[in-house]
Amino acid sequence: MSELHLLVDAYLDHLKVERNLACNTLESYARDIGEFVRYAEDHGLSARAITADHLTDHLSRRARAGLSKRSQARALSSLRGALRFWRDEKHIPTDPSEDVAAPKPGRSLPVFLSIEETRALLAAPDASSPRGCRDRTMLHTMYAAGLRVSELVGLLLLDVDANAGIVAVLGKGDKRRLVPIAQSTCELLRRYIETVRPLWAPPGSPFVFLTQRGTPMTRQGFFELVRRYALLAGIAKDISPHKLRHSFATHLLEGGADLRSVQAMLGHADISTTQIYTHVLAEKIIDMHRRFHPRG
Repeated sequence: MSELHLLVDAYLDHLKVERNLACNTLESYARDIGEFVRYAEDHGLSARAITADHLTDHLSRRARAGLSKRSQARALSSLRGALRFWRDEKHIPTDPSEDVAAPKPGRSLPVFLSIEETRALLAAPDASSPRGCRDRTMLHTMYAAGLRVSELVGLLLLDVDANAGIVAVLGKGDKRRLVPIAQSTCELLRRYIETVRPLWAPPGSPFVFLTQRGTPMTRQGFFELVRRYALLAGIAKDISPHKLRHSFATHLLEGGADLRSVQAMLGHADISTTQIYTHVLAEKIIDMHRRFHPRG
């Protein structure tokens, strides 16, 4: 194993043990740092040979490959953490990232489905088959509770109270929140858990959503599932599971929900993250004015 790989492993161990970061966060750090390690190895760089120019060149290459400014900023932040740790541990003399300015990401507005598109997507799976029942239940649950895909596939049986109409969601930073769900979604969950899940579940499995092999559904598996049903529903937009979460928030606000309640249901630590959905509504109002007002 190369020197750089050993240093990366030491840093990730530090994040896991000392800072107790969640697995998904660790995976994100490992992915970003791993991309730079591949660049460094391609250029024959040791840890001590890394300069600000190398970091800038790496980010420029990733930008040309289509990486967004937001993702570039995240990648640089991941590298900064690693380089500072290596400097503090005396593996490198200085931190070259101090001389690299982070790209300023513009906040893009979230893409969401209309209510009609959402209805078509949720109705696309054939719920008369076991697999279709599971798929329809997953889509309904994600939209009904505004879940992140990691929260959906990580949902446990003890997290679901279909009688009370509530799911307990373990979100970012291992923070748990309670989200109400519609009666129709509760009925789907009850049917799936009682009649379909037992067909596939190995003894002691705690996860709600399983594949036909009895393993937990993965994020990648659910992504493909969403794309397949979007095509079946005739939805032309490029769709991902996260767009169901965007749709959940936007439809709530369109229906008159207050921002603080939506923030709590989404599990946002900062309300400024939730406020982006009000910009979506403002854009729609401006568009309506331009289209229909005599002086628009």
